[in-house]
Amino acid sequence: MSNKQKPNNAYSVSKNADSQWYQRNARRLLALPRGVKRSILIGIDYLMSIVCLFFALSLRYGYIDNHISVSMLCLFALPPVIGLYYIGFYKGLSRIFSDTAMRKVLQLFVVLIIIYEVIYYFDTLAFIPRSVPILYLFFFFIWLWGIRLSIREVLELSKGKQRDRHGNIRENVIIYGVGSAGRELFEGLERSDKYRVVAFIDDDLEVAGGYLYGRRIYAANKVFELIDKRNISQIFLALPSASRARRRQIINDFSEVPVKIKQLPSLHEIADGKVTVSQMRPVNILDVLDRQTVEPDDVLLSKNIKGKNVLVTGAGGSIGSELCRQVIKNKPQCLILYELSEYALYVIHQELKALKASNIIDEDVKVVGMLGNVTNEEKLLKVFEEYKVDTVYHAAAYKHVPIVESNPFEGVINNAKGTYHCAYAAMQAEVETFVLISTDKAVRPTNVMGASKRLAELVCQGLSQMNTKTCFSMVRFGNVLGSSGSVIPLFTKQIEKGGPITVTHPEVTRYFMTIPEAASLVIQAGAMAKGGEVFVLDMGESVKIVDLAKRMILLTGYKLKDKKNPDGDIEIVFSGLRPGEKLYEELIIGDGNVQTTHHPLIRQAIEDSFPLMEIENMLSQLIHRAQPHDVEWLKQELTYFVEGYHEGTAIS
Repeated sequence: MSNKQKPNNAYSVSKNADSQWYQRNARRLLALPRGVKRSILIGIDYLMSIVCLFFALSLRYGYIDNHISVSMLCLFALPPVIGLYYIGFYKGLSRIFSDTAMRKVLQLFVVLIIIYEVIYYFDTLAFIPRSVPILYLFFFFIWLWGIRLSIREVLELSKGKQRDRHGNIRENVIIYGVGSAGRELFEGLERSDKYRVVAFIDDDLEVAGGYLYGRRIYAANKVFELIDKRNISQIFLALPSASRARRRQIINDFSEVPVKIKQLPSLHEIADGKVTVSQMRPVNILDVLDRQTVEPDDVLLSKNIKGKNVLVTGAGGSIGSELCRQVIKNKPQCLILYELSEYALYVIHQELKALKASNIIDEDVKVVGMLGNVTNEEKLLKVFEEYKVDTVYHAAAYKHVPIVESNPFEGVINNAKGTYHCAYAAMQAEVETFVLISTDKAVRPTNVMGASKRLAELVCQGLSQMNTKTCFSMVRFGNVLGSSGSVIPLFTKQIEKGGPITVTHPEVTRYFMTIPEAASLVIQAGAMAKGGEVFVLDMGESVKIVDLAKRMILLTGYKLKDKKNPDGDIEIVFSGLRPGEKLYEELIIGDGNVQTTHHPLIRQAIEDSFPLMEIENMLSQLIHRAQPHDVEWLKQELTYFVEGYHEGTAIS
């Protein structure tokens, strides 16, 4: 055994010594000044240009005629090198060389051949046969391409990038798509120290079995064998022109494979300037949810915003900040950010300032950051009048169900009484439009948070019945992906820590949409209002949270750990329903009380309301009743005003 190990050890030592020698010399070459490295390359290319001309003459004659001197060879071989210098061929870095540079070289050589032919027409180059320039430039072209590819490979080897699959520093990845986006992505990944592209996938069966950049192209149905065989860690979708339905189908095809999936942005996102084609992003969980999407109506988006003064309460929150981003893109005259949290206000204010500085939005739009509480009616009235506010989007609210359940008076005072003060101040200042952002938890709620939001809706419904110039409306929708109250960020953190993922109940379901889509629909719904409407957004089909958790585990490249697969990576643990939490949410109070609008994703709920005086009487007692923490009184009032309210778990 020991006799066999010695040569292996000696080979290993020799291999390591060679690798170190490569690395030392590569570092020395790379450390040379740029001008020195460029001069070396030009000198080598010029010598090889003479050699290529020599070979072309030898191929034509079978020997070198005595009348062709070395000086003639040197002179004839000079123009191509000069041409390469002037087209910027030597300005590029050899270690990131691509075929784009060679296309310019090919164009140069075609021009040189034409020039040579014109010169032959005047018998100036009679001492060299007419076929020689073509042969010579062909040999020289092969040299230029081959040596640059060799330099790139040698430098990569010297940096130790290529390792075997058991000691691999670079992750093995596959690119889905061989179009221009896939090719551009390949070139970017090849320059990275993190990824190594081992293959391509494409839906076109005619290209399957071929090669691109030396990597084989596989049909989509062959990729599962490849994932195990080549130890693939990620699949990159380079399909920016594919529809959402097609992307969803592809992602579903890989749903049972524990491999990470990332994708290039869509052409729509690239056109909007949000992202560039070189940016990869993890697959959004929405990409695997069966949701209908509709392009926004630009007329509705701009109706209450363009050229107007707009105020957003809760401007630093998940929905509020996205409303600010979309409002400012529709060119208001002034945008007022009203926020209780100093840090949240700072973040969104800096973001909007950066957008103005980068000319992504109109720099003439005035952005004002305002610290304040929505329960402060006096300050709100002053702000509305000072800035002559035309439109208010009221997004400020306490929305975390268990926290509000433990602090019921604080929740109702902020959500319901705060809405009253904000809406009443808007009415006094004759604000044109007031839009309340509500929630599906307001429908037959089992928690104080939902009941407080329904009470806020009743406030706006009551005010709309008064003789007022302000148009009040409410927009109700479910969970938004990625918000501070969403399960997605929680699940993401739990997966990053290695699990387990906590789900409250195996049967709990929720509606989902993205924050940008929700904000866009809120703006459009508010623009359709005549006064007092409760708009309900079409959230699509409800989703089981446990299914969402399973899909997130697979999309991040892990295996589900359960009874069937005890050797998996991430386990799902059921923690039980939280205080006030429901198994499922609803969007409509009662059966059939809903009307369609001209927007396919916005409906109008027809619901009962209360006289404003009754609501005002209840709200006026809140502060007084909060002193002794009279929860029994609060529960009775919520039961009276909020249809279907019942206590899911006792309020303490």
